[in-house]
Amino acid sequence: MSTPLTMRAVGQDVLGGPEVLKVVEVDRPEPGFSQLLVRVHAAGLNPADWKHRALRLLGEPPHTLGWDVSGVVEAVGRGVTLYRPGDEVFGMLPYPYGVGSHAEYVTGPTRAFALKPPSLDHIQAAALPLAALTAWQALADTVDLRPGQRVLIHAAAGGVGHLAVQIAKARGAYVVGTASAPKHDFLRALGADEVIDYRTTDFAEAVGDIDVVLDTLGGDNCSRSLRVLRRGGTVVSILSLGQPDLTEVAWLRGVRVERMLVEHDHGGMKAIADLARAGKLRAAIADTFTLDAAAKAHELGDSHRTTGKLVLVMR
Repeated sequence: MSTPLTMRAVGQDVLGGPEVLKVVEVDRPEPGFSQLLVRVHAAGLNPADWKHRALRLLGEPPHTLGWDVSGVVEAVGRGVTLYRPGDEVFGMLPYPYGVGSHAEYVTGPTRAFALKPPSLDHIQAAALPLAALTAWQALADTVDLRPGQRVLIHAAAGGVGHLAVQIAKARGAYVVGTASAPKHDFLRALGADEVIDYRTTDFAEAVGDIDVVLDTLGGDNCSRSLRVLRRGGTVVSILSLGQPDLTEVAWLRGVRVERMLVEHDHGGMKAIADLARAGKLRAAIADTFTLDAAAKAHELGDSHRTTGKLVLVMR
């Protein structure tokens, strides 16, 4: 079968709420130098999708959102040696400007992908890349989390958080997570050693002697997290630090604070694949949607009431 010259994609012509999304027929992309053309089977959604749908962060529309992807290599560009047509791969497109996985086909750099473990279906694989890479790059790369260290993970039942819990446990850490009470059993099943109900308990009073804090909430949550660190500890935030002098405040306390932006990462994707293959990392799937129901997926994402990940399926 020949590859079609057009494809269906979730597009938007204006910025706004979920209602601006629509399925459009567009030209199928061609792989460039060191790129893959991937026939998409499933594509994950992340808070970055709701944010970029509404704000002018990618420039003016039209554009197609989506960074997470799992699918089959349809064609390879010049210089590609790692993959062949027919290989099953998953990965994260370069954030933020490599966007476009919410479509039937997508192109991306070869090294944004890894081979999909056979034990994962495409829905599971599509749910992992951006969130798992965020957790991996924070815990493994930024702080080199080691066995026996104590880590506090904020919003531990969220997309990044629930994967961070599993990665931290796989690295031998003692894990404390914050979440609302109904999600505590879910986190304990993932391996969390302690769970704090942020609605009733001040985490800064409840825990201490923490080596690493993963802050997925931002704002003053980051500055308050400094109080629970032991000397030499680190807060890694994936959002705003909350105050401009926080790095200096951390230095005076004998700790450090890092703000991190996730990057596409072949080595990180291989590490995630290894953990998934070993049964140590699995995404919780909150729900799946077809391309035609992408707006409904965004509505659910905007509600901030999901546990785990939302995924678009192509077929």
